[in-house]
Amino acid sequence: MISIRSSTQADCDAIDAVIRAAFAGTEFGHQGEAELVAMIEADGDALVSLVAERDGLIAGHVLFSRMDVEADGAPLSGAGLAPVSVAPERQGQGIGDALIRAGLEELRARGAAISFVLGHADYYPRFGYSPELAARFASPFAGPHFMAMMLGDTAWPECGRADYAPAFSR
Repeated sequence: MISIRSSTQADCDAIDAVIRAAFAGTEFGHQGEAELVAMIEADGDALVSLVAERDGLIAGHVLFSRMDVEADGAPLSGAGLAPVSVAPERQGQGIGDALIRAGLEELRARGAAISFVLGHADYYPRFGYSPELAARFASPFAGPHFMAMMLGDTAWPECGRADYAPAFSR
């Protein structure tokens, strides 16, 4: 049984270990994702940080951080999903999916209007992320892997700007 909850300070070492292990096995390897999470937390830009526990151990983590978003000339409450990590031995069991869905629900409950992600075009659309929506926003991360989703019933903006938390540029 998996339980998902907000992360706590006591989870930091376990989250770091899960992130490092999860990304070590990818095509590009660990490229500072654990350090990024620590910087976002230290800067106070974390909006939603959730962990998945299984058998008393942290099996996964997702972080949504504050973004500076403008849409059609007005500020818009936005969050960036990065990273989502699942311990290698727990991958393929729906943990990442459950973390992302729980995080999106938490963002909605907090009144966030839009979420962005930079990731696999075959994975994130299942949650509602769209490269077509993200293409309407100027961003240093613009491209085919940059996706966005509205978190409510708001119509898609015509244009805008989307900047991740400052930690992403360090």
